[in-house]
Amino acid sequence: MRAVIQRVKESRVEVKGETVGRIGRGLLVLLGVGENDTEDDSRYLADKVSSLRIFADSRGMMNLSVGEVSGSVLIVSQFTLWGDCRKGRRPSFTRAAEPEKARRLYDRFVEKVASRGLPVATGIFGEMMDVHLVNDGPVTLLLDSEKAF
Repeated sequence: MRAVIQRVKESRVEVKGETVGRIGRGLLVLLGVGENDTEDDSRYLADKVSSLRIFADSRGMMNLSVGEVSGSVLIVSQFTLWGDCRKGRRPSFTRAAEPEKARRLYDRFVEKVASRGLPVATGIFGEMMDVHLVNDGPVTLLLDSEKAF
């Protein structure tokens, strides 16, 4: 699984002009599921995202997790994170998971993050979405479970 994590002051996702998910301070997670991903990948990334210490403490040091600052997490599916742009000019998405598998692992990721006591909002899997955010920092990180094991 691949994730782009952005520390945000606020974020929301709209589908067909209606807001379907909204958070204040917290993390926006764009999540892509690959063809070889498993429950272990979902668990690993959910644990990592939930515990990343990327919020400032009283000394201004990145020392606190999203839960420690009473933040929330907005999770948006994004299969294009598996786009391979090495050849030609059109991305290839052959390494992205099939929709049924991707939805199952995406849902598992959402459940796992929520099970840590974090408020979670989501987009709508498989829909065209407009994602709005106010990036805080900016702080943007890339995670790839394939590189973790």
